[in-house]
Amino acid sequence: MRAVIFCHPDTAALEVAGLPLLDRLVVAAHRAGCETVQIVGLGNLPSLKRSRALGASFEIATSVSGGGQPLLAMTSAVLVQASDIERVIVGNSRLVHKNGTLLPIGVIANSGEADEIDGGSLPERFDKLDKIEATGVAIPVADNESARLAENALWRSITSSSDGTVDAWFNRPIGRLFSKVLIRTAITPNQISVCATILGVFAGWLLAGGNYRDAICGALLLQVSAIIDCVDGDVARIAFKETSIGKWLDIVGDQVVHIAVFVGLGVGLWRPEVGATVIGLAASASIGVIISFIVVLRGMLLPKNRENVLLQKLIDKTTNRDFSVILLALAIADQLTLFLWMVGIGVHLFWILALSVQLFSGPRKDGRAE
Repeated sequence: MRAVIFCHPDTAALEVAGLPLLDRLVVAAHRAGCETVQIVGLGNLPSLKRSRALGASFEIATSVSGGGQPLLAMTSAVLVQASDIERVIVGNSRLVHKNGTLLPIGVIANSGEADEIDGGSLPERFDKLDKIEATGVAIPVADNESARLAENALWRSITSSSDGTVDAWFNRPIGRLFSKVLIRTAITPNQISVCATILGVFAGWLLAGGNYRDAICGALLLQVSAIIDCVDGDVARIAFKETSIGKWLDIVGDQVVHIAVFVGLGVGLWRPEVGATVIGLAASASIGVIISFIVVLRGMLLPKNRENVLLQKLIDKTTNRDFSVILLALAIADQLTLFLWMVGIGVHLFWILALSVQLFSGPRKDGRAE
């Protein structure tokens, strides 16, 4: 489907989370499946850097005329996300806010080449459409104040299913302070991921120091790494910079940090009088991380069915960053050996349970999930 955005420089150029509103609309329409986006407006329009970088097909025109096919029409006075644009297209409908506010976006009929369309006629055309309620961020934007409110709503919508309690109430809120600065810089999400990994590995090195002070510093640095680990995803999603490389950098980086921390703990806690128990626990935890990673990768290759959803929920609940707070608390209490026992056994319980979900919750012979 073709999309048309009727814009005015006063709204199109308004900045929302580091990008012009018009740029966001073009990218959203592109991601919703629109083959091309026609921008109708006068005056100097803002640069569409992200649209160009993502390969979105768009053109600038002074008017729109027929073609005989329905088209998605909107004005530049709204912030809307790709998921809701998709729903509007599928339902041939008009989008409304959850509070009932009518939004300037909908699918309109196009009777032919002589049927010229303009922004002023949209309200009348939209009145004939069925209404569909927005599920994502969909907010009218007319000035700097409404752009600020839209930006706040957009930030609140950026969450992760794997966020634990500490992520939700501490790591992500603190990290978001950095995210809001970094989206206006040239720093990429991948660079942020690498930084989080380096800090996590250095935390493991500190934990290997074998004294109380180094243990506290290592645990604190791991907490900083966990905060930064929230930032890369924030920046990637808010700035449309998600990549498959970035996804794997984040996943693999987490495993590297876990192994570094567990090995560092084993080295730091080892003493002749303690024996090799802590080294064995550290090795057990590290091997468990590798096996768990392989099991998770296997799960990612499964078809999108109910069993895979159950597996993902299990992964989300057991692989969050909350363990960093437990590590810090036990470091303060000088009980890090207890932490090694927890992870040395717990990580194996995780992969066994995850693999069991994969193997024993498969489809039945009649093709339905058990």
